[in-house]
Amino acid sequence: MNRPRLLGGLALGAGAVAAWTRRSRIDPDALEPALDGEERSYRWRGMDVAYVVAGDPDAQPLVLVHGVNAAGSAGEWRAVFDALAEEYRVIAPDLPGFGRSDRPALRYSAALYTDFLREFLATFDRPRVIASSLSAAYVADVAGDPDVDLRSLLLVVPTTVAGPDPPKTWLRELLRSPVLGEALFGLIASKPSIRYFNADHGYDDPDAVGEDWIDYEWRTAHVAGARFAPASFIAGHLNAAVTLSDALETAAVPVTLVWGRETELTPLSEGRELATAVDCPLVVFDRAKLLPHVEHPEAFLGVVADHLA
Repeated sequence: MNRPRLLGGLALGAGAVAAWTRRSRIDPDALEPALDGEERSYRWRGMDVAYVVAGDPDAQPLVLVHGVNAAGSAGEWRAVFDALAEEYRVIAPDLPGFGRSDRPALRYSAALYTDFLREFLATFDRPRVIASSLSAAYVADVAGDPDVDLRSLLLVVPTTVAGPDPPKTWLRELLRSPVLGEALFGLIASKPSIRYFNADHGYDDPDAVGEDWIDYEWRTAHVAGARFAPASFIAGHLNAAVTLSDALETAAVPVTLVWGRETELTPLSEGRELATAVDCPLVVFDRAKLLPHVEHPEAFLGVVADHLA
């Protein structure tokens, strides 16, 4: 086959996948909250950021910040949310560009999420925060801000790098493009791909993820505009420009680190180095990767109880 025919075939194939992806789009209003609680919205820079609240209004506020990936949402905390709400006023946002929050066609950045969390967390009275993966770095970055008076931090496998370093702008723009980008993200957000990434670095035991949750991840990745925030993530533009040890020392609040022993993206050796640098507890879960709070919820709740006590 000559080059024009090859390129024409690729374009035709990409167009077909993009068309199928468009037909598979989920209306944002049809995507139900992943957590049980009172649904609220926080207006920020022209966006409606969705969050769920549960628990006694007079209890201490506890904010849960989900990690970033192609199908990220507050549903990451589904295994522990209800139990935490028995003791605390639990708040779980869908970060801008994810879940039930607005997903405008922005060029999302680490600075955007850092600014959002700085302002969102400041609306609560000395909240405790549990944050996961890359979002933990954003929280650490704002924890020392005088306008963000936090009570404590529990960080689950925190990292500052979750994409190419340095970032690849061409990749972000490719995924943002209307035809080829839609087609590529449709493949990334397919159920086989979701299962692969869950098994590769999310969970030590892929069977811990039921089909209902895979279906929810697929649906949240098929809301209109779903590819724009992940495009920045995949291309490295959400990597955090912060040194975790310096940020946590500046924060001067109690810190606990939680790690999955089997995680390879952010290996346990990095957790040990960070715990030593910050002089804070490090709790290691066997048979877990990036999401020990999903694979071992009861044990995780015990760690939270010890930390928050």
